[in-house]
Amino acid sequence: MKKFYLTTPIYYVNAMPHVGHAYTTTVADVLARYHRLKGETVFFLTGTDENSQNNLKAAEKHGYKDLNLYLDDMAAKWRQTFGDLDITFDRFIRTTEADHKKGVEKFWRRVAATGDIYAGEYEGWYCDGCEGFKTEADLVEGKCPLHKTAPRRLKEKNYFFKLTKYRQALLDHIDAHPEFIMPEGRRNEVRSYVASFMEDVSISRQTVTVGIPVPDDPSSVIYVWFDALINYLTGIGYGTDDAKFAEFWPADLHLVGKDIIKFHCALWPAMLMSAGLPLPTQVFAHGFLLTGGDKMSKSLGNVVDPAELAKKYGNDPLRYFMLREVPFGSDGDFSVERIEERYGGDLANEFGNLLHRVLAMTEKYFDGKVPAAVDGQVPEWAAYEKGMATLDFAMVLDAVWTILREANKLIDTEKPWELAKTDRARLAGLLYSLLERLRQVGWMLLPILPTSAKKLFVQLGLPDEDKRPYDQAKVWGGLKEGGILKKGEPLFPRLTP
Repeated sequence: MKKFYLTTPIYYVNAMPHVGHAYTTTVADVLARYHRLKGETVFFLTGTDENSQNNLKAAEKHGYKDLNLYLDDMAAKWRQTFGDLDITFDRFIRTTEADHKKGVEKFWRRVAATGDIYAGEYEGWYCDGCEGFKTEADLVEGKCPLHKTAPRRLKEKNYFFKLTKYRQALLDHIDAHPEFIMPEGRRNEVRSYVASFMEDVSISRQTVTVGIPVPDDPSSVIYVWFDALINYLTGIGYGTDDAKFAEFWPADLHLVGKDIIKFHCALWPAMLMSAGLPLPTQVFAHGFLLTGGDKMSKSLGNVVDPAELAKKYGNDPLRYFMLREVPFGSDGDFSVERIEERYGGDLANEFGNLLHRVLAMTEKYFDGKVPAAVDGQVPEWAAYEKGMATLDFAMVLDAVWTILREANKLIDTEKPWELAKTDRARLAGLLYSLLERLRQVGWMLLPILPTSAKKLFVQLGLPDEDKRPYDQAKVWGGLKEGGILKKGEPLFPRLTP
């Protein structure tokens, strides 16, 4: 059986999750659900990055005297938020867990054994928000462009990783595997960085108190990024479960934001090369959800709580908005007004109202039973599957909404209320065709709008439809003559002020 291993970044717990975090994690959830539908063995990893000085500052700010208590509380809140958003992760990893620490130590020793770690001294501009050094070229008017703060000058003795040793190997891999970094613009950005700007990187800190101690040198802790990236290995058993690790590594997909692409597409593959491990198949760096032209960021105070949005609009409408509104890979504006427009237009009218009309007409003209089957097909499956494979969610949703809009147009053209008087056989064929298209739309939307798709199946009289094998589900004729429909409440009821 084919496996599919995908990851999100692991998130700092110095504040609660915002819509930007939900965006990445929701996309991962859609893909995980899709590959499960196809019968693949899926492992979906997300979690929290807890070995960060920023977390210590947040704990002190909120009056915690015990950092571990703060981390436990915040990790639980993050996990609960993802649960409330119906995220179907297979593991929620915390980098303070014992198995992660064990795997990090194993990885460090393996890289050190190759001679790729050496002691030295580093001085440079350090952004506390990014927890990383910045070059002059990285700064905008002397400030970090993400956190809008001036970095501080930092000088300390560190351990370094021989990143430049892998310059040519990285360039060769990027050129030989263009799918490794997507979208294309990000690939070009990384290639330029690797070829012309990449330097050896400091992988320990002496002035930081939070983190995993460097093996054999407890006076230093491992740099948070070197530690955090290894979660993609430890989350599937590196250092603790060899069989599980062998089953799932290499990762099929790392989903990340564009701000951390250099870590994932230069540092991380070089680390893996040093450790003698295969590289992930693909890293996809998406854009930002913007508010007021800026990235949604805890430090800028422009965040939006996804749990509150889900309470008001429902999980499915929020999921739909995030996939529909912004081309995946690009930046886009976040707007509550646009959520409501998408809800009322695309979801309530074009989708929900179509289902309600077709069920009502079948109830009126055929006593709520599926009419005799007619031949047909849904050609949009090819575009749908191509969009899922390439993370082109605009293509995916265009395929689905083509079916819905054509169905609505067919009702207006064929006028079933007139056919009821003149041609019952044609009316029966029309309604069967509409019902069967809705069944297949339900399958296409199961990964994206899981709650609504299952409600649709119940109303079509198929409460166990999602248990059908995927390849059979795509075949025309899944609805059987005489099946009893169960028209229920609208899928997307009118929003209350």
